[in-house]
Amino acid sequence: MVEIQRKIDLKTKPLGSLGQLEELAAQICSIQNTLSPALKNPHILVFAGDHGIAQSGVSAYPAEVTPQMVLNFLGGGAAINVFSRQHKIKFKIVDSGVNYDFQFHPDLINAKIAKGTKNFLFEEAMSHEQLLICFEKSAEIIQQISESGCNIIGFGEMGIGNTSSASLLMSSLTSISLENYIGKGTGLNDEQLHQKIEILKQAQQNHAKPESVNEALQFFGGFEIAQMCGAMLEAYRQNMIILVDGFIATAAYLCAFKIDEAIQKNAIFCHQSNEKGHIKMLDFLNAKPVLNLNLRLGEGTGCALAYPIIESAVNFMNEMASFESAGVSNKV
Repeated sequence: MVEIQRKIDLKTKPLGSLGQLEELAAQICSIQNTLSPALKNPHILVFAGDHGIAQSGVSAYPAEVTPQMVLNFLGGGAAINVFSRQHKIKFKIVDSGVNYDFQFHPDLINAKIAKGTKNFLFEEAMSHEQLLICFEKSAEIIQQISESGCNIIGFGEMGIGNTSSASLLMSSLTSISLENYIGKGTGLNDEQLHQKIEILKQAQQNHAKPESVNEALQFFGGFEIAQMCGAMLEAYRQNMIILVDGFIATAAYLCAFKIDEAIQKNAIFCHQSNEKGHIKMLDFLNAKPVLNLNLRLGEGTGCALAYPIIESAVNFMNEMASFESAGVSNKV
């Protein structure tokens, strides 16, 4: 780290004048254990799954929107498609548990556990066995992507009802009350938001307090959130740079962090979501987001938008002259 900081400080600029770019450059050099970092074959994975809780009126959109949006991803028409194309990031959709039978598509990875979780208002969202399969399948996906030469990967999601799942997971794994996490999600009005809060409080009361991350995921998780958690842990094991998107992706990251806190070294938090609980979660994790654009879309859009800034951090580290090489007088 001393050598990394020295290289940054001797660039032709005042000390610290590139701000957060310097922090990103130092982090990436540390991850890769080099003074000449590189971003290789960037990927974004969007994990998609349906949620039983969506049938209880916690979302402004019907559950059918989950498969419809997956088809939109496959057709290249979503925001994440636009931004991934713009920044030349490879994009894949993972069917973690969508209530739909998709035809083969080269951008679709079939990791379906079941056609949606159970309604956690009445029972556990998933079984222990299903959770373990989530971890296994997602680890295999990351291993294959890593073998393609990828060393930086972003995580996004799609699933009607998943802000409810994320809120309960975060409340279970932190000391912050549930009300502080629950937001309007896909666009609830005030009356619908009040109803959502009451439903989720009841769901929380209907379960014992989870004694572990695995129990929290069994009680309240989505298949896409559980698979994101497993994928992030495997990405850390593969020493990849982990790009964390918004509220739901941060919930998955929180689960991974609670399992192995060392993952923080490899994580870059791409943006601060406009979702109510996200800033509280970032504070809890002592995380500094790259962007704040009032996004609340999900899909990994924050990862794609932050990528060129991360790329700039790497490029200045590799290409910017030092005072000595440029023949520029340093500060006296």
